[in-house]
Amino acid sequence: MVDLGLELDTIASREAFSGVVRVDSPDRPVLERAYGLADRRHAIPNEAGTQFGIASGTKSLTALTVVSLIEEGLIELSTTARSLLGDDLPLIDADVTIEHLLSHRSGIGDYLDEEVEIDYDAYLMPVPVHELATTEQYLPILAGAATKFRAGERFGYCNSGFVVLALIAERVSGVPFPELVRERVCGPAGMADTAFLRSDELPGSAAIGYLEVDGAWRTNVFHLPVRGTGDGGIYTTVADISALWNAFFSGRIVSLDWVAEIVRSRSDVPAESGAVARRYGLGFWLNASTDAVTISGGDTGVSFRSSRDPHSSATFTAISNTGAGMGALTRYLEELLF
Repeated sequence: MVDLGLELDTIASREAFSGVVRVDSPDRPVLERAYGLADRRHAIPNEAGTQFGIASGTKSLTALTVVSLIEEGLIELSTTARSLLGDDLPLIDADVTIEHLLSHRSGIGDYLDEEVEIDYDAYLMPVPVHELATTEQYLPILAGAATKFRAGERFGYCNSGFVVLALIAERVSGVPFPELVRERVCGPAGMADTAFLRSDELPGSAAIGYLEVDGAWRTNVFHLPVRGTGDGGIYTTVADISALWNAFFSGRIVSLDWVAEIVRSRSDVPAESGAVARRYGLGFWLNASTDAVTISGGDTGVSFRSSRDPHSSATFTAISNTGAGMGALTRYLEELLF
């Protein structure tokens, strides 16, 4: 039988992985491994309960928040963004719907376009990062992005679309987005250590994100919004992600009918740049050939991936505060578990 802990230790050492890995499987005890440093200046190690940013992993929580508002009858999948935006973001076409935004089929322009080659270690934010602390503060950087293609025409991964979803969620509920996610997702799932933290006031339980520049480690504080919103930036733990999967597939966040709708494929996403082919539902990635469901994200000083087989409940989660080693670890776990 494979000594999973030893295998993970070997890969993490070889790949200089800094972060935490958790594996949940019905046929073995929960395994957690922590590697590297949460704070390099003070030599504070990562621990199983360390909070990490998960970048675009946030999009799945945004999707669940929006679907909960649909279940409540405040909006529908067919509701147009324009009907809720008023005079804001006039470049968004009138036929773009909530479903288009959730499935990355809206065609709206993206303030951070990942369909073109990006150097994630560059300073990518078009405004000073301290000016991005609330969802409404994103309006100026969303406003100038021209439409890329007609709504529904194809899949086009779009960060702006999930910021727009957060904006819509705030406007129909009257609740700030971080509070909305806490009330509608984190609370029902029991995710006590998940929150939109400010990067300039991180608690001691949170890992600092790092990138290596000319042989020196620097923090990512100038690279990302000071506080995230619908497209990314929430902080969480491996245990909270395990709780999220359990709550999601048991219908405690949204109903089981909506769970099925969320994981119904809307697009086949071809392999690009060495990645594997995938499918996409509503805010969640889907394996191209199995029923495994994935949440993932990556940014400067952030790397995250978590997958669940809904049939066996086998799950792995890996979160890192650098970009190193994630691919090797998760490829190994996917081959082992799925």
